[in-house]
Amino acid sequence: MPHLPGYRPNRLSLGPLEREILEILWDCGPAATRDVYERLLADPDRELACASVMTVLKRLTQKGWLTCDETGRAFLWQPTVSRAQAQALEAHDQLQKFLQAVTPEAIAAFADHLDPTSVAQLQSIARSVEQARAQQQAQRPIHEFRGES
Repeated sequence: MPHLPGYRPNRLSLGPLEREILEILWDCGPAATRDVYERLLADPDRELACASVMTVLKRLTQKGWLTCDETGRAFLWQPTVSRAQAQALEAHDQLQKFLQAVTPEAIAAFADHLDPTSVAQLQSIARSVEQARAQQQAQRPIHEFRGES
């Protein structure tokens, strides 16, 4: 999974149609409203107005998930983060919520009931975190360690 991107959408929550539209844009790249609409209507059982798609695209822009480039009479929509970056943001958000809601004792109790593969994964994650922190420390200028500015 990639590192967290420097940019973060204003709101991470997405509805089903918002997520589906993002998936379309991640798959096909920047697209006009009409292109997104036609991809959504590839499902013959779906009934959806083009104006509704435009509303959702605008809402995704307000949430910070998309940018819009108005070229002539067409709007060209593009995601602000990649699919992998979005997954990293969502995983980070879920982890933060979990850590805020659960005590260290409860987490330790969960660990007692994990299978060996899960325990090995957690140990690998802990090693990766320690390595990343050590690497960050090694890259800091010396004056930061002394408390100088």
